[in-house]
Amino acid sequence: MENKRIVIAVDGFSSCGKSSFAKLIAKKLGYLFIDSGAMYRTVTYALIKENLISNGKVNMEQLPSFLASLKVGFKLNPELGKHEATLNDVVVENAIRTLEVSNHVSIVAAIPMVREKLVREQQRLGEDKGIVMDGRDIGTVVFPSAELKLFMTAEPKIRAERRRLELEQKGEQVTFEEVLANIEERDHIDQTRDASPLRKANDAIVLDNSHMTIEEQMVWVEKLIEERVK
Repeated sequence: MENKRIVIAVDGFSSCGKSSFAKLIAKKLGYLFIDSGAMYRTVTYALIKENLISNGKVNMEQLPSFLASLKVGFKLNPELGKHEATLNDVVVENAIRTLEVSNHVSIVAAIPMVREKLVREQQRLGEDKGIVMDGRDIGTVVFPSAELKLFMTAEPKIRAERRRLELEQKGEQVTFEEVLANIEERDHIDQTRDASPLRKANDAIVLDNSHMTIEEQMVWVEKLIEERVK
């Protein structure tokens, strides 16, 4: 009997390795991986680029028409074997990973109009199952009926150091204190915003990966997946 295709929702705090983990799960199962955070980062990058964010505030007057003209998606990079974020069909994967975008993405993601647009797009992508999606509200809002829901967390200082190393590898010079402050602010905004705040779905399984390697995380999740696809 062939295994059934399922939806796997991976939610959790910023910089705890959700995307890396979700990508590996998708690769193992031959599923489509969608980084929902990249979609919010793409909108944020587009707003910064068009000078529609000033002093931490989005120009709400121009936002509706701006969003209507915005096309956010993904394009397969055959050389890397992964999907990369696109803005109006142009790949922006590296441009959306800067600290400047990180400093504004939670503000943008808290806007109901932005969330509504991207949630519709995310649900469309998951219609045929066989998808792994990570984000903040995947198990609670985007796919409340997902067969497997995971909620990832890790200690803030550990997340900050992981993020600092990641940015450093990309040539961005940042201090540990800057990154930690950014993470703590994002945690606060993500958990207290009115639109789809970050929270664990009642049926989600918690993974605290503070002291786990990615290999240990994969061993941990394999049994959970097996139970649901049989």
